[in-house]
Amino acid sequence: MSTTVQAEGAEGRKAQPDHLGHVIFITAAAAMGGFLFGYDSSVINGAVEAIRGKYDIGSAALAQVVAIALIGSAIGAATAGRIADRIGRIRVMQIAAALFTISAVGSALPFSLWDLAMWRVLGGIGIGMASVIGPAYIAEVAPPAYRGRLASFQQAAIVVGIAISQLVNWGILNFADGDQRGKVAGLEAWQWMLGVMVIPAVLYGLLSFAIPESPRFLISAGRTEQAKQVLEEVEGKTVDLDVRVAEIDRAMRSEEKSTFKDLLGGRFGLLPIVWIGIGLSVFQQLVGINVAFYYSSTLWQSVGVDPSSSFFYSFTTSIINILGTVIAMIFVDRVGRRPLALIGSVGMAVSLGLVAWAFSAHLVDGKLPHAQGVLALIAAHAFVLFFALSWGVVVWVLLGEMFPNKIRAAALGVAASAQWIANWAITASFPSLSEWNLSATYVMYTAFALLSIPFILKWVPETKGKALEEMG
Repeated sequence: MSTTVQAEGAEGRKAQPDHLGHVIFITAAAAMGGFLFGYDSSVINGAVEAIRGKYDIGSAALAQVVAIALIGSAIGAATAGRIADRIGRIRVMQIAAALFTISAVGSALPFSLWDLAMWRVLGGIGIGMASVIGPAYIAEVAPPAYRGRLASFQQAAIVVGIAISQLVNWGILNFADGDQRGKVAGLEAWQWMLGVMVIPAVLYGLLSFAIPESPRFLISAGRTEQAKQVLEEVEGKTVDLDVRVAEIDRAMRSEEKSTFKDLLGGRFGLLPIVWIGIGLSVFQQLVGINVAFYYSSTLWQSVGVDPSSSFFYSFTTSIINILGTVIAMIFVDRVGRRPLALIGSVGMAVSLGLVAWAFSAHLVDGKLPHAQGVLALIAAHAFVLFFALSWGVVVWVLLGEMFPNKIRAAALGVAASAQWIANWAITASFPSLSEWNLSATYVMYTAFALLSIPFILKWVPETKGKALEEMG
């Protein structure tokens, strides 16, 4: 006991850098999966119009090529946890890195539309795996005192990955003289955009060999001595390793394995709290946020913005996304989950309404009138800012906190699945909807943002300052 107190006192602060730097390196390496998650999710934005032209396909087929990765993501997310419990967290990272790498090469060199779709599914499986294993691994290796801040690395890595993909796309487009199908070193620009992801994918794989396995997995596999070594690396030499191993072992033995049956029992089949979790996940997607990351270049080009400028606006949108995420990380524990979500909902509704109004203007020579064009750009950026500083972070915080211990794992799985399905629905429907009526499409997104306000006020609980054991 005295050793622990000393570690938390003056001498502990002095010893802190001995292991904290190593912990940050481990966390950053694991968060590379989040970077790839963000990069792969957004990189298709730069290739959409080129794929449409190369394969001469309509909006419905194009939407499926873009959205099909989400089917793979659902598969990867559903299987990653069980695979990780059998072969370890590091091995799952390596599998995800390999899938990312193969997908990047295959997507850059497709023979036809069908195999491009196949490579997208493969990359989607990697995305799903990375979305699950990164946060789980970070939570298991992070010292308790730093867990919250280190856990935020994953979300930060995702938004940085989105921004970097847009910057790379913009740079490649400039090399190709503003033509998405322009040749650069023998390949079309869009092929380079999809292929460049091989670099961070390989880096992720290499970093996975430089970080230790999770102590939790090592203990479950009976490799106690290795677990002690890792705990000493990440928590410092002042920790009583036998006590920590016993704590982790006891916690794992006392955990209840929740199943889907545990979620049943409410008036509408599922428990009310599970429906709230599903509602949060669905509303997060139905406001159309992923249109901004999958189709923004196409969107701006459809109202007369030239390709190079449209790619630049996609990049600036990603920077706004990072800024909003930082704001959310700062205020989510100070302001609370519900107030931040309400601020975001109101801001998104106003911003989306303005975008819808701007897009209702009659195009002149294929372009929006100047005033509406400027308003559309400002409002679209404001929408991303309000989303990022609220629902982008708050939903994941709430889903991790709001469910009772007994059903947390199963309920989180159902909510996450609902999110992937809603993401797919918005992604697959946007090209056809925008061709039908772009303004009306944004009116629909505005309506969902407005509906999220009474949903928060009536059903969403505030979890700020509550222990997980208080959730009932």
